[in-house]
Amino acid sequence: MNVRTRFAPSPTGYLHVGGARTALFNWLFARKYGGEFVLRIEDTDEARNTDEARQAIFEGMQWLGLDWDEGPEEGGNFGPYYQSQRREIYDTWFAKLVATGHVYEDAGAWRFRFERKPVTMHDLVCGEVTIDYRDESNTPDMVIKRSDGSYVFHFVNVVDDLEMQITHVIRGEDHLMNTPKHLQLIEAFGGKAPQYAHIPLILNPDGSKMSKRDAGAAVGDYPRQGFLSESVVNFIALLGWNSKTEQEIFNLTELTQIFSLENINRSPGRFDLEKCKWVNQQHLHEVALDDFATAARPFVEAANLPISDNYLAAIAAVKDKVRLFSEVPNAVNFLLKDNFDFDEQALEKVRGNSASKNLLSSLQSAFASITAWSAEAAKAALNEAALVAGAKPGQWMFPLRVALTGRAHGPDLGEVMILLGRDRCVTRISQLAEKI
Repeated sequence: MNVRTRFAPSPTGYLHVGGARTALFNWLFARKYGGEFVLRIEDTDEARNTDEARQAIFEGMQWLGLDWDEGPEEGGNFGPYYQSQRREIYDTWFAKLVATGHVYEDAGAWRFRFERKPVTMHDLVCGEVTIDYRDESNTPDMVIKRSDGSYVFHFVNVVDDLEMQITHVIRGEDHLMNTPKHLQLIEAFGGKAPQYAHIPLILNPDGSKMSKRDAGAAVGDYPRQGFLSESVVNFIALLGWNSKTEQEIFNLTELTQIFSLENINRSPGRFDLEKCKWVNQQHLHEVALDDFATAARPFVEAANLPISDNYLAAIAAVKDKVRLFSEVPNAVNFLLKDNFDFDEQALEKVRGNSASKNLLSSLQSAFASITAWSAEAAKAALNEAALVAGAKPGQWMFPLRVALTGRAHGPDLGEVMILLGRDRCVTRISQLAEKI
């Protein structure tokens, strides 16, 4: 099957997650069938287009791994790939409509003369959709060329798809009702229509339409928050598409192999940022420790934490606990520096136990007496101190964790004690005893 798909964004703002999903579905479909994926920039709105927005589109797609076979920076046989540079092409196609009587002038603008008949489209996702053009009051002839000489979206969109020999148009469901108009234009040109697949909208968890201001909307925010590109691709693929298996974690290669238009849902996708973070965590588990530490380092340095000799060991202790690279600084701060904040709830819980101070003092003495420091030696000292105090070893764990980490949860205490060493452990136990 010969496949040519396209993504045609307008450079009027950042790359939206909905646009990224459209690009992804087109990319996956083209790659699955060994076809071509075209990037076309719809930049005819000079008042709203910006260089920054255009660059954000390129950078967002490159970060996601969605390379294009034809388009800006790549070239191709069907360029230019900016609509603003295609005026002569549009003029030529418009002249065809004039010559065949399919358009007429109206107050300086030009309208396309709809054929007054029902138009049925066969959508690969939505099924059969019919628009009845016999009632002119509901379907007035559409303007395709404005009085200022500029062409409207419907006209240039159809011309570009025909010129670039696009075989499959995969786009948002909000364009569904435009397609019968496009089919009439294609018929007037005597062209062959591409196959259409309209994918469901993306909604917020509360069911409202996702706007540009909602959390998670801008693709450019994801790398700054510490997401992996492959996890974002994985997540947005699941917004309106289902593998029909129990598997949820995929890489791009796996997605390409199993993606199909048949498995796109009819119902809208629900965006859930917490689910996206969970997906990211699953991908982080598969990242090698050295690569993880390298990727996390800019976030750690931005938090003004020292990169010490035990940095790699500190990262290893928290690697499976974090969901994002941006969470790493908070996860390792107590391992990289001694001056850290205590979680107030954890501190109050220690204070609420009247025996905590005596427990900590006993533990401080027991740890200080250890000559060959190891996790095993520390645990043996803890058990012995508990026996002398007539307490259970478990009673020591919470105040000890708070003393060493400042919080109620975290890495294995044995790992923490080895990373800190005896003297730092003794000092921190002493400091908590003074606080309570």
